[in-house]
Order: sequence, then C-alpha cells, then structure tokens
Amino acid sequence: MDYENKPDGYYNNARNEMLDFLPKTAKKVLDVGCGNGIFADIIKKINGAEVWGIELMEQEALKAKDIVYKLFVGPCEDHIDTLPDNYFDVIYFNDVLEHLVDPYMVLTNIKKKLSPGGVVISSIPNIRYHNVFMKLVFKKKFEYESFGVLDKTHLRFFTKSSIRNMYTNLGYEIVMHKGINGSKSLKPILYNIPMFFTAMDIKYPQYATVARVKK
Repeated sequence: MDYENKPDGYYNNARNEMLDFLPKTAKKVLDVGCGNGIFADIIKKINGAEVWGIELMEQEALKAKDIVYKLFVGPCEDHIDTLPDNYFDVIYFNDVLEHLVDPYMVLTNIKKKLSPGGVVISSIPNIRYHNVFMKLVFKKKFEYESFGVLDKTHLRFFTKSSIRNMYTNLGYEIVMHKGINGSKSLKPILYNIPMFFTAMDIKYPQYATVARVKK
C-alpha cells in the first residue's frame, strides 16, 4: 500500500473535531494510527491522560515516541494481544478502520482492552458523500485518489448506516453517531429537495461514532 507517498500533512493532522467526543474523565487513552503524535499530545494536555499509540509507518512513529507513553510500530492487528486487558477508557480509530483488511475482527478483539464503561471512538469516511456519490451515479466514475473518501489505501467502504450496523452487529451500543466536517456547498441541500430531505447524510465526508460494549 502506498502510505509513504501521502500528501504533506497527512500524518500531521490534529483532528480537533474528534476531541469533541473525548470524555473529560478519560485518563488512559489508546490512539490507533497515532501518526507523529500531534493528536495524542493534545489529549495529554487537555485531560492529563496517559496516551498510548500504535502507528503503521515507522518514520512517523519515531516522531511520536517521545510524546506517547508507550508506542507500538506496525499493523495494529499485530499488537492488540500485547495491550493490557480492561485498561483503556478510550480507544481512538481516527480514519483507520477503513484501511484494515478486517476491521470487524479488530473491533471484536479490542473490546477486552476497554476499561469498564470505556468507549471506542472512530471517524470513518462516508462513501455516500455527495461529491463521490454523484460522480458514481451520474458520471459513472469511481476513481481512487491520494486522500479523501476514495483514498487509494482504503480497503473498506462505509455509509452512515453500515457504520452503525457494524458496531451493533459486533455487540456494541452506540453512544453517539454523527456526521463531521460537513460540506459548506449548497449541493447536498439541492440534491435533497426532490427526496424531501431524506438523504442529508450525503453532506458529510465522515461519520464520527462513539460506542461502548453492550452489557
């Protein structure tokens, strides 16, 4: 996979919008796909939390090693069993699950690493985002790009409903599920007029989800 030739800033994204979902009481956090550690560093400063990281790219991970409490380099699937059980108040997957061969297996195996009441927080691209959806429907185009919803390193594609179904089918309950980074274009609104505004999910390129293990 072409992870080394990403645009500038790909691994240096603060993801401030995902901080809105961070519980104020979270003191032990795992950031899967931590990049160079900028997001982990913000969490440390906000919550005073102990933040662990997993990062696929060694070059980026080296930048994060002095920021995170413990760092694992390589595919997250290789490190899940190494993590302590019943430990993390929050496990973040910011634009990670869509890159995995089997995100369902990862979400299943990561459950036992959550503390009682702990949550998984993810952001996942929405394949029904209006720019992508309309190109597919009307222009018959499905072309991969260097980043975004059709990032060529994505192995899985999701919609608002399929993200929800993935979590619930794996034994999670949804705490919050909402679109983020919504388009400022009028196009999603105009497209929705003939559909009586029943497809406003096309406004959002990503969906953020907070889920906990169902009791």
